[in-house]
Amino acid sequence: MDERTPVANPTTTATEIGALPPVGEIPATMHAQVVRPERYGDPATAFVPETVPTPAIGPDEVLVGVMAAGVNYNNVWAARGYPVDQVAVRGKRGEPEDFHIGGSDASGIVYAVGDAVTDWQVGDQVVVHPGVWDADDPWIAAGRDPMIAPSAKIWGYDTNYGSFGQFARVQSHQLMPKADHLSWAEAAAPTLVGTTAYRMLHGWTGNEVLDGDLVLVWGGSGGLGTQASQLVRAAGGRAVAVVSDDERGAFAMKYGAIGYINRSEFTHWGVPPRVDDAEGQKAWSSEARRFGKKLWEIAGSREDPAIVFEHPGAATIPTSVFLCRPGGMIVICAGTTGFDAMVDLRYHWTRQKRLQGSHGTNDTQAYAYNELVRAGAVDPCVGRVVPFTDLPAVHAQMGRGEEVFGNTVVLVGATTPDEGRA
Repeated sequence: MDERTPVANPTTTATEIGALPPVGEIPATMHAQVVRPERYGDPATAFVPETVPTPAIGPDEVLVGVMAAGVNYNNVWAARGYPVDQVAVRGKRGEPEDFHIGGSDASGIVYAVGDAVTDWQVGDQVVVHPGVWDADDPWIAAGRDPMIAPSAKIWGYDTNYGSFGQFARVQSHQLMPKADHLSWAEAAAPTLVGTTAYRMLHGWTGNEVLDGDLVLVWGGSGGLGTQASQLVRAAGGRAVAVVSDDERGAFAMKYGAIGYINRSEFTHWGVPPRVDDAEGQKAWSSEARRFGKKLWEIAGSREDPAIVFEHPGAATIPTSVFLCRPGGMIVICAGTTGFDAMVDLRYHWTRQKRLQGSHGTNDTQAYAYNELVRAGAVDPCVGRVVPFTDLPAVHAQMGRGEEVFGNTVVLVGATTPDEGRA
């Protein structure tokens, strides 16, 4: 990695949360919500406010003054230190910090640019996409997808100095212009989930969402699901949301779904009975078929989904594989109910379905998504905006499955949810 150069003024110190110094003036220290290995566990106690040195930047990097930060499940994992101890991983790479400053969504202002950066200037208003990689990676040099490269990482989870501090360090290609009609809070809300959803729906040749396609969207009222349903609608498809109650179903329909299935009305979740358990298999498949009939009812015909948009994982993968149409795709980006998913191969190989992992975004996908946001075709779906001090609590709630509808945003440099609209 290129040597990084300090850009802060060593004689100035951090401003209070809710304000940033004049553009271009960078204090030696900043406030941040910090995770340390000795606090791994409950996010409510893993995140602690600290004052830390403002990060240096490399030639191809940019320092962003953070106005607002989005909350995502990846920093629930970071706070727990599981399934990956990110501080230990970075230590093995030779990075000196013994702490983690997460946050993979940000809106803010460019405060400094590296010597090799030519496309951004101090004062630019930006949002950040989460795809990070090494420009000299041989995989990328060969013209392959950067997000599959060995060096690919998720900013603010695999990397340090994400959006949960007053200043964030990013690679210049991650930056995109902020939508003028959005506030800082609105602009910070959707980029990680939105670009992730865009890649899932548009990134896999042969199974991209097409005009008229039926798409089943798990977690349809959450940040990821509401972005997915809007993207399906923008492509001319029809999204059916899966939710846990009718109120969430109504919310999902507000953001693009044509209907919803209340999963609490079904009992077949988790690992199905073994194939040689005839009675158990009969009971499980009966519930799975009843779930499928509800989908047909919403679709208006006996139509199975061309794409199943997955992220719960263990609890839902068996149903997703069972329901997906022949030649269709189950695409998954997480495992929020568990990683040990079971696939009944009888429904998989004979009907030639695709089970596709998807992670992060590349530049092309992120820029295409951001243009939809700037055009007003995709709403950020802000569920709530909270002060910086509430960041540990909202992660803990997300980890317990208690998150509100849509996306949660934390104010950093901004003082109100409405600040920042042109």
